[in-house]
Amino acid sequence: MTISSIMTTALSGMQTQQNRLMEAAGNISSVGPGAATETDAEISLASEMLDVMSAEVGFAANAMVFETGADLWDVLMSIKRD
Repeated sequence: MTISSIMTTALSGMQTQQNRLMEAAGNISSVGPGAATETDAEISLASEMLDVMSAEVGFAANAMVFETGADLWDVLMSIKRD
């Protein structure tokens, strides 16, 4: 696997996590009116907040991979120049 393909995969992962976050945010904004009971609303809200936290961790992990790939490119470019 090349550095470029690793960075592309990480970028795709970040986009996926961003989509998860946007979906969860939309679900959170509509929790109250559609819930049958207050308990159902609380459970739904807790589930969506868990999804938000999971998306945050996934995004951060992919961002770290992307940054590492960029650092490796910098190292390779500095070696090539010398």
